[in-house]
Amino acid sequence: MDIQDAQVAVDDWIKEHGVRYFNELTNMAQLTEEVGEVARIIARRYGEQSEKESDKAKDLGEELADVVFVVLCLANQTGINLQEAFDKKLNLKTQRDKDRHKNNEKLQ
Repeated sequence: MDIQDAQVAVDDWIKEHGVRYFNELTNMAQLTEEVGEVARIIARRYGEQSEKESDKAKDLGEELADVVFVVLCLANQTGINLQEAFDKKLNLKTQRDKDRHKNNEKLQ
């Protein structure tokens, strides 16, 4: 599934199960909450903080998918074709940074 197909799938889901989109500010708050959950897992599982027993069962993939879902909602409700935006951004980063990381001594 490409990004455009994912946007359609989310839109179909909202229409069938979600009644309507939350407004943009609510979705932005949701996105912040979901990113916080991802950060919590990464900080404890891969960082220096200890992981609580109750956090060990949390699925990082599921939490990342929550982030993607809300991003797709925001794109849909603001009229953004995220596939086009992503392709444009990847092309820009490729042109701008094509040698930057190869020449970074810290990454050698």
